[in-house]
Amino acid sequence: MTADTPRRSDDEVLQIFKNAKNLPNSSKAVGFDAQEVNQAEGTITIAFEGLEAWTNPMGNIQGGFLCAMLDEAMTTAGIVAADFKNAVPTLEMKVSFLRPAPVGRLIGIGKAVRMGKSIAFLEGELFDANDKLVAKASATATPRPIPGRG
Repeated sequence: MTADTPRRSDDEVLQIFKNAKNLPNSSKAVGFDAQEVNQAEGTITIAFEGLEAWTNPMGNIQGGFLCAMLDEAMTTAGIVAADFKNAVPTLEMKVSFLRPAPVGRLIGIGKAVRMGKSIAFLEGELFDANDKLVAKASATATPRPIPGRG
């Protein structure tokens, strides 16, 4: 894709994730299922599956797993914003846990707030099945070329 080539449509980008044969193991582990892409807004919506095996003594999803879901949502938004030419490894991440996350389906929204050549600013939110915000995050990442793409 060159600078003169039109970007893919949101639906075409979504289909890249829906048809992916080799998602990273970390994505598979959290039940990554892309739901919606909005390139104009810099967002991606992803469904995740919180497992019983990840619960804390209170019966809710332990925070580290929520962090993994938020990181997946944010970095995926960054990859889309970079037109699949760059990965965006996280340099630092701040997470606020707002309410317990139950076992089951969770919805993450990742946003590429700003994509620079050496630094990316990302945000994420994670909602339970009742559309209640359970956690939110912000991250700084560093765009790095994906071999063969950038």
